[in-house]
Amino acid sequence: MSAPGPEPVTPHGEHARPRTHGDRWAEFRASPYLPAVVLLFIIAAAAGLFAGSYTYAMANPTPRNIPAAVVGDLGTVRDKAILDRLEAALDTSLVLHEYATEAEARDALEQQKVFAVLRPEDGGVALDIASASGASVAQLLAESTLKVGEAAHVPVKVRDVKPLQRGDPRGLALFYISLAAVIIGFLGAIQLSVHAKALPHLDRIGFTVAYALLGGFAITAVVDWLLSSVKLPFLQSWMILALTMFTTGMVFTMFNALMGRWAMIPTWGLMVLLGNPSSGGAVSWPLLPSVLGFIGRWLPPGASVNAQHAAVYYQGHQRVFPYLVLAGWSLVSCTVFWVWCRRHPAGRDHMPGHAAAAS
Repeated sequence: MSAPGPEPVTPHGEHARPRTHGDRWAEFRASPYLPAVVLLFIIAAAAGLFAGSYTYAMANPTPRNIPAAVVGDLGTVRDKAILDRLEAALDTSLVLHEYATEAEARDALEQQKVFAVLRPEDGGVALDIASASGASVAQLLAESTLKVGEAAHVPVKVRDVKPLQRGDPRGLALFYISLAAVIIGFLGAIQLSVHAKALPHLDRIGFTVAYALLGGFAITAVVDWLLSSVKLPFLQSWMILALTMFTTGMVFTMFNALMGRWAMIPTWGLMVLLGNPSSGGAVSWPLLPSVLGFIGRWLPPGASVNAQHAAVYYQGHQRVFPYLVLAGWSLVSCTVFWVWCRRHPAGRDHMPGHAAAAS
């Protein structure tokens, strides 16, 4: 009878031992299956949140507070009854601002402080609306006022003093071009992080500027020159779109430096789940839930839409606030990215520039 052979040993000469749950968990954590499982739940949650955020904001827009100008004497019992009926029909509160003259009220409309002007005219009521400030709000005001006037046997005259362009009857073109700039802006940054990860950090910012300028030009040229959907102030619209693309690209770059492969989660959340539904482009801010209407103005998508609206329809009443919002997000993102690169020169395995820095 032959002697028993030697016991099996591991490659390091140790006797084999049973694998414990701790060993299996360590192997699972080091494998690609852990992030894959996490992504399963993240993608499912993102799908539900995406549908929910847009449905909540846009499926059934309900007016909250609509600012309107009042010119002259609308203080009679009949006029007050009409205003009460109008508020009831709108299921909202009209925030009325009194102006002494029609010119002052029209100036407030041009500055987008109010969405309509009510004034007495020929024994009835005249309503001036501005579709360019929000087609949905203008349509709602016009239809409701006409119905109230008919029910009260008071003549109502509706006039659109700031109509939309013929190629954009629903006022959605500016929202779409801003949406394109937002999404392509951070998708471009994602592609740079994947296909050009060896770029030094300064070059990364430079290429983000470059694709933002080219992308903004392409969007403006296609919408204005090729499709003739909206007549844009070309240089100004181009620069707004370029600034939007650069801002969203740098927001992703900042999160990529801080969080690595999970940077898409906060970027998508801020820009798409929260930013686009609250931008006021598809649904005017008086019809949005009040919290969304406020937050949207402080996010890049809302700032981009607001800047485009003023550039296209309110040339004489430009506002600096949307540009400050975009510039602020860009400055913060670039600063955080730059500081992180300077303080972590050896920890760039998940961000662009690590190869160049190592060499």
